[in-house]
Amino acid sequence: MELLSLTKINTPIIGWVAEILGVILNFIFKLGIQNIGFAIIIFTIIINIIMLPMTIKQQESSKLMAVMQPEIKAIQNKYKGKTDSESAMRMRAETSAVYEKYGTSMTGGCLPLLIQMPILLALYQVIYKIPAYVDSVKVVFQNIATPVMGQAGYIEKITEFATKYKLPVTKIDYTNAGKLIDLLYKFNPDDWTKFTSAFNSDQITAAVNENLPHIVSMNSFFGIDLSTNPWHGFTPNLAWIIPILAGLTQWLSTRLMSNNTNPAQSDADDPNNMANQMKAMNNIMPLMSVYFCFIFPAAIGIYWISSATARIIQQLAINSYLNKIDIEKLIERNLEKANAKRAKKGLAPKSIDKKVLEQAKHINDKEDTEAEDKKLEEKRSLNAKHIKDSTEYYNKDAKPGSMAAKANMVAKYNEKISNKKAKKSSEEE
Repeated sequence: MELLSLTKINTPIIGWVAEILGVILNFIFKLGIQNIGFAIIIFTIIINIIMLPMTIKQQESSKLMAVMQPEIKAIQNKYKGKTDSESAMRMRAETSAVYEKYGTSMTGGCLPLLIQMPILLALYQVIYKIPAYVDSVKVVFQNIATPVMGQAGYIEKITEFATKYKLPVTKIDYTNAGKLIDLLYKFNPDDWTKFTSAFNSDQITAAVNENLPHIVSMNSFFGIDLSTNPWHGFTPNLAWIIPILAGLTQWLSTRLMSNNTNPAQSDADDPNNMANQMKAMNNIMPLMSVYFCFIFPAAIGIYWISSATARIIQQLAINSYLNKIDIEKLIERNLEKANAKRAKKGLAPKSIDKKVLEQAKHINDKEDTEAEDKKLEEKRSLNAKHIKDSTEYYNKDAKPGSMAAKANMVAKYNEKISNKKAKKSSEEE
């Protein structure tokens, strides 16, 4: 909880990234966009554009895994059940050789994700504490914080409000204006009324009355107060649309992402398979987003919605690109980069395996075949169901397989045909 009370996060890497992101958000406000909701949307779009190259890199690696997977799977099966250190070393060496053959590495798909993690963590910090990073927003709250800090015993009076937001009052130095502003930024309209009543100061009341309209304007987004959480009990309100949209957009985003994963990467019979674990996580994430967007300030929900929407548009474009990508050229490009690194180490270059290229040429054909097989299997299952339902209908009054059942089937079939003819005749009349 201590982190929530800081004006700016000072954690290495995340803090540095947050500072950069704060500069971008501050620039958006300086352009004249003084509404937090619209600023968050524009901010999210910019960040997704910045992260696009890393996203493409990560998904290219996933695409390449479709070609590599049979070889990697064969190595895993070869050493399955062997727990000795020598077998483990050989397995790692053979797996590494496969990755090297394709001009990639075992961390190739993970590295972009690792780079994105501090960016995402920093994003939440910036969105959660906008006054710490946006000068124009900070000034508004500073106008209120200054007269408050001039009141004798003001720390005791704000304890009630800090407790409401579950901030560790005893651990936060509210003599620091920045930390007091962090608290004021969390206030909803009802809190401001209680706040002025608690102090009963003309100076503070005047400061609140002067700056509150601007605070309300900044936090108002199509009639929704972004400073408050949507959950106010079981009575529906307009703000409920935010967690609902957050869940729907998150679900659609994960579906598009999972559809881009080649079936070859997934083993349905293995619950410990990474792809299956990711699939389970993708099913849970939309529900989690709904829950968090109900209990967090609505501004966080706006970020989730805009971020998921941006990913949807981005993923549609990436999927189109990946469907057209030449795997052979991707392997050649990766191998060129790998050989450049080998040259720096004084190692001989690796040549392209002809079998690898031949396998890569037919990867898309394999994907199309798998899709057609899936459709055919679905059609067969549907036909089988129709036959089963029909048989059960005709045999429901007699023992299946008996002469009575067969006679009954013929009679009901004739009845069915007769009814169809009668219906057609009446329609013609």
